[in-house]
Parts: sequence; C-alpha cells; structure tokens
Amino acid sequence: MPETSQAIEAQELETENAELKACVEQLRSENEKLRSHLQASHVDLDLANEQMQQLAAIVESSEDAIIGCTLSGAVTIWNHGAERLFGYRAEEILGQPAATGARLHWPDELRAMRLVREGEHVPPFETARRRKDGTQVHVSVSVSPIYDREGRIIGASAISRDVSDRKRLEDLVRQSQKMEAVGQLAGGIAHDFNNLLTVISGCTDVLLHTCGDSLNKPLLMEIHRAGDRAASLTRQLLAFSRKQVLTPKILDLNDVVRDVQKMLVRLIGADIELTAVLDPALKPVKIDPGQMEQVLVNLAVNARDAMPCGGKLTIETANVILDQTYAESRPNVSPGRYVMLAVTDKGCGMTEEIKARIFEPLFTTKEPGKGTGLGLAMVYGIVSQSGGNIYVYTEPGQGTTFKIYLPAMNSVPTGQTLHDFKPTAEGFETILLVEDEASVRRIARIALESHG
Repeated sequence: MPETSQAIEAQELETENAELKACVEQLRSENEKLRSHLQASHVDLDLANEQMQQLAAIVESSEDAIIGCTLSGAVTIWNHGAERLFGYRAEEILGQPAATGARLHWPDELRAMRLVREGEHVPPFETARRRKDGTQVHVSVSVSPIYDREGRIIGASAISRDVSDRKRLEDLVRQSQKMEAVGQLAGGIAHDFNNLLTVISGCTDVLLHTCGDSLNKPLLMEIHRAGDRAASLTRQLLAFSRKQVLTPKILDLNDVVRDVQKMLVRLIGADIELTAVLDPALKPVKIDPGQMEQVLVNLAVNARDAMPCGGKLTIETANVILDQTYAESRPNVSPGRYVMLAVTDKGCGMTEEIKARIFEPLFTTKEPGKGTGLGLAMVYGIVSQSGGNIYVYTEPGQGTTFKIYLPAMNSVPTGQTLHDFKPTAEGFETILLVEDEASVRRIARIALESHG
C-alpha cells in the first residue's frame, strides 16, 4: 500500500508540474505579445510626438497670428505671428481673455463664437485690432472649432492675417479715383467759366479801348481787374484738373529752386529759416519751369501758414530709384529712376483726416477769407500732368513733408531757338475764325475788326 500511495503522489506531482509549465508558457506568450504591443505603441507614440513637434513648428513659424482659446475665451495658444502682429509676448497672454491681446471688435467676435459653438467654420472676415502700443492694424480673420477625442467642441482657433498694406493701397486707389472724378468736374466747370470770363474780359478790353477818358473808365477797369482775379482762380482749377496748357522743358530742377529761392525768403518772412539741400549730380527732368515755380511757392506758403511762430523750411532734391515693391504700394506709379523734390516744415502737422483731403479743390483749414483751398489742388494737378507723383508724410506736432517724384531724363538736349512774332496793330488780311462757343466767337470777331 505505501508503494501504491507513493506512485499516486508522483503522478499528481507530475500532472501539477505539467500544468505549471503550461501556465509558464502561456505567461511567456502573453509577455511577448505585451512586449510587441508596447514596442508598437512606443513607435506610434514617437511618431505622434514627431508629428506634434512638426505641427508646433509650423504654427510657430507662421507669419499669420494663430490663436487658440477655450469656449469661455481664455487663450491657450499664442504663436510668434501673434506676438509680431499684436505686440504681446505669449507669457503675457496665455490664460488671459482673448480680448486682452487682440482688442476684439465684439460684434464680430460674438457672431464668430456663436457659429463655432454650433460647429461651423467662420470664413475670413476683415476687422480692426489694436496692438499693444495702441496703433491700429487691419486683419483678415477666420475662426474654426477645436474638437476633443470624443468629437466635442472644446474651443476655437483663429487665424489673423495683417492686411493693413492692402487696405492702405485700396484707400490710395479710392482717393486717386475720387481726385480724378473731382478733377474732371472741376475741369468742366472751369472750361465753361473760362469762356464766360473771356467774353467779360474781351468786352471790357474793347470798351476800355474805345471809351477814352470817359467817366465809366474806372468802373471798366474794376471789372477788368475782377475778371483777371477770376481768371486766376480758373487757371488753378484747370491746373488741378490737368487740363491747362504746359510748356515743358528738359532742365535741372536745382536751377528752378535757386531761381525761386530769393522770392521764397521774402514770401515766408524772416522768422522762418529756409535751407536748400540740392544734389549736385541731379538728373534733368521735363517740366514747365513756370508751373514748377508755382508748385514751390504754394508749398512754401502752406509751410509758412503751418509755422505761425516761425520755424525751419527745407527744400531738398535727390536722385532716387523707386523699386517694384514701392510701385506696387502706390497707385499709378511705375518703377524706375526719379528726381525727388522734398519740401519739409517743422510746423503743426496734420491729422489723418485732414491729410486725406488736402489735395481736394476748395478744401482748406484756414480761416474764411485767408485761403481759396486751391493751392495744393493746383500742386497736385501740375505734378500729375508732368508725369510725376506727390505724397505727404505728416504727424500732428511733428511737421509735414511733401515729396514730389518726377521721371528722370537721361540728358539735357541742346537749346532751341524760339522765334518772336510781333502782332501788327492793324491790317487788311482775311482771317478764318474758328470757335465753338458763340459768345467767345463774337467777342473775338469784335476784337479783330477793331484792329482793321
């Protein structure tokens, strides 16, 4: 019996040993599976981390401002583009309300967040923001919802792109179009008005020629002087509308400045210091010298009025090259070589609102009776008709600079001989008189017939 009992125990022990080995093998197999799974998970995790790093690098390197926030508005993402655009560092903004860093325009933002909460993407819309330094920037903003793993909306991402340069160019184009429209209107009115003045002045000349020492002669002379003043205003309107007749010559702009400099000293007064900084190697330009002198006079008068207590006026010339980038930022400008004429004063400067209107005819900030509002309009017209461009740089309290760019010429041509024609006082020739305005035609006929 003891032998039988020992055999049974040995058999049971062998069975238990086999079961234990099977368990060990099963554990080893499960361990291998777990190890393989962990290795695969580790590879997936490394790949996910690499993708996250690449995504973060893309976000940080973007020129656009990329901002993430919770549905309550707390900022969670603030990339380098946002720092550049709005002026706040990430550590100043993260966790703060988005309105702190972007100075939000609330009606736009409330509408965008409402759509995001409903799971909708907000297409780009344009609005204005305030930077940290208080300056305004125009941006195009698009907003999209952020989802978690379960598909729930947990926040919003906003991409803001600076469109200030484009807006500025659009404003310049609109201003240019407005000036063109106003110029056409002014030119049409000035042309019709000039015909009426021609009749008035012509009739007055004929009457003065025939009245002798009549008691009415002083009245006729007063009418004639009033007609001359009105004609001067008409010429300024025609200059603004670029419809006046110019006599351009290829010359050195420095000579024009020197010729008018002595007159400007008397014009602006002793309490204003006039300085001319002229480029000795200045390229020639093709301009009407008389009209360019008028441009300098008008700009000098404008500067004088901006410095009632005295100051400094600087006239500068230089050769410049306007590149493609500059040309693309300004309407009606072609890249190339130009001659710059800059007139700078240290006066009161102008606000943006005034600056936007200074070339409009009849616009003036002077007191009634102290300005016609046509001086700068005439400057704009003469420069434009000469193929140039004029721009203004000004800040309140910092003075103003007018910069005129005229196309540079390669060389000065040889002088031309002009023939003087002396009209005869009378004669018996037959003249063909052509004029579409009947009243002007009649007075021209009377004037000619009065001389034979």
